[in-house]
Amino acid sequence: MNDFCRKHELSIPVVLAPMGGGPSTPELAAAVSNAGGLGSLAAAYSNPEQIEQDIAKLRALTKRPFAVNLFSPAAQLPLNSGVSSVVDFLRPYHERLGLKAPELPQKPIENFNEQLDAVCKAAPPIVSFTFGLLPTEAIQRLKAQSTYLIGTATTVEEAVQVEKAGVDAVVAQGSEAGAHRGTFAVPAEEALVGTVALVPQVVDAVRIPVLASGGIMDGRGLVAALALGASAVQMGTAFLACKEAGTSAAYRNALATAREDQTTLTRAFSGRMARGLRNEFIERWNASALTHLPYPWQNALTQPMRRAASAAKQPELLSLWAGQGVRLMRELSAEQLMSKLKDEIKQAWADLKNQLP
Repeated sequence: MNDFCRKHELSIPVVLAPMGGGPSTPELAAAVSNAGGLGSLAAAYSNPEQIEQDIAKLRALTKRPFAVNLFSPAAQLPLNSGVSSVVDFLRPYHERLGLKAPELPQKPIENFNEQLDAVCKAAPPIVSFTFGLLPTEAIQRLKAQSTYLIGTATTVEEAVQVEKAGVDAVVAQGSEAGAHRGTFAVPAEEALVGTVALVPQVVDAVRIPVLASGGIMDGRGLVAALALGASAVQMGTAFLACKEAGTSAAYRNALATAREDQTTLTRAFSGRMARGLRNEFIERWNASALTHLPYPWQNALTQPMRRAASAAKQPELLSLWAGQGVRLMRELSAEQLMSKLKDEIKQAWADLKNQLP
C-alpha cells in the first residue's frame, strides 16, 4: 500500500484507462472500482447530458471512488487546406458502406467548457485528463471542489509541467500503450519512450504519485511497474475483452487473434498519433502519402465511416486501438480479471523473493 492507493481505497493498484469511442461504460468502470481498483469513465466524446447521465449511472453501480476523463482543449488545432484530398480518399469507403459522400461537420468535437460544467455539476471525486494541460481556470475550478486531478505525460518534461500545474498525480504513458498518445510538449515522434525507461525517470523527477501505463497486462507487469517506483498502473487493452466493456463485436474479433507485432502508430483515423492494429484503412492511408487533417478534424471526418464499419462488422475500416501487450489479453469479466491480477501479483512477488539470494 502507498499514499495513492490508501487515498483512493485501492486494494489492487490498478486504474482502468478511460477508453473513449465505445469501450468505456459505466458498467466497466463500476466493476473495476467494486473489485478494488479505480474505474474510469471516458467523457471526452460525450455531450453534457450524456456525461451527467453516465456519472449518475456509475454512482448507482458503485459507492467506491472513480475517475472521469476529459481531453485538454489545447489539443484542438485549426483546420488546414487539405480537406478535399481527405474527402476524396474517404469517398470510396463511404460508397462501400452505403453512406452519403463524406463532408466536414461544423462541430468537430464537443465544447470543452460545456463538458467541464457538466463534470463540475456531477462532482466526481477524481478527474483525469490527457492531450495536454487543462486551462488554469479549469484546474482552479476543479480544485475548488476538492477534485483529485490526474494528468498524462509521455516525457519527463511533460510530467514536470503536470506537477507544476498543481495536478495531484501523473500517468507516465509508455510508447507501448494503446490508443492516443498523450504527448503535448514535443512532437509525438520524439516522445516514444518505453514504459520501463520512462517510469523511473518520471518518478525521480516529480514528487506526485506516478501511474505506469503501456504494455502492462498481468500481475508480472504490474509488479515490475511497482518496482520501478510507480504507485499504481493504468491498464486499458487488458480490459477491452471484458463483458462489461462496450467493445464492438468486430473489434473483439480482431483483438482475439491479434499479435504484438500487428500494432502500429498512426494518425489516419483522428489526426493524432495513436497505437492500434494495422488494417486496410491504415495501410492504404500510408500508401496514399496524404497529409492528415489536424485533430479533431480528421477524427470528425472519419467518424461516420468508423461507425458504419462497426455496425457492418468490417474491422478493416475501424480504429482498433490496442497496446503491444495485446497477445496477453483474456476474455473475462472485469471482476474475474481483477481477481486474476491480484493472484498474479502475489505469485510474481513470491517468485521474485525465491530468486533473491
